Amino acid sequence: MVRRASATRCGIVVIVILLTLLGAVPAHAEPAFGTYRWPVRGPVIRGFERPESPYGSGHRGIDIAVAVGTPILAPAPGVVAFAGKIGSSLYVSVDHPDGVRTTFSWLSSVLVRKGDRVSAADTLGTSGEGHAGADIPHLHLGARFGGDYIDPVPLFEPLDLVGLVHLAPLGG
Repeated sequence: MVRRASATRCGIVVIVILLTLLGAVPAHAEPAFGTYRWPVRGPVIRGFERPESPYGSGHRGIDIAVAVGTPILAPAPGVVAFAGKIGSSLYVSVDHPDGVRTTFSWLSSVLVRKGDRVSAADTLGTSGEGHAGADIPHLHLGARFGGDYIDPVPLFEPLDLVGLVHLAPLGG
């Protein structure tokens, strides 16, 4: 019995190694930090707050202030894992090659379907009002890696501030 269990475990290890080499199992130790594109342009009005436990309170993503109807762009290539309603709200989730799943919440429209392959900057849908009772319309953006929620901000490329900074001429 011990030999059979040991042989079974060895067989499973060999299969996982082969699937990893063939690309069927992600072999990423960490997300591709700093490589994702921002899905919308706007200020982050609420940051990530890691919950102390899987069911604890926290904020499992970030909120980005944008006008209702703003196009939501795929931040990186991937496959749509979910697109549709949960309760009365619209959501889109995308699985990326580095093992990250991004989720876009409280949308006003969804323009993709489960199983669609998307490229970076493809339109996934449009933004909605945001969380119930929110003062400002916003996109809620969450990210998971290895089954855990992670702060999405480090995933994104640094913003180019050139268009935001305007220097005034010095008075003489």
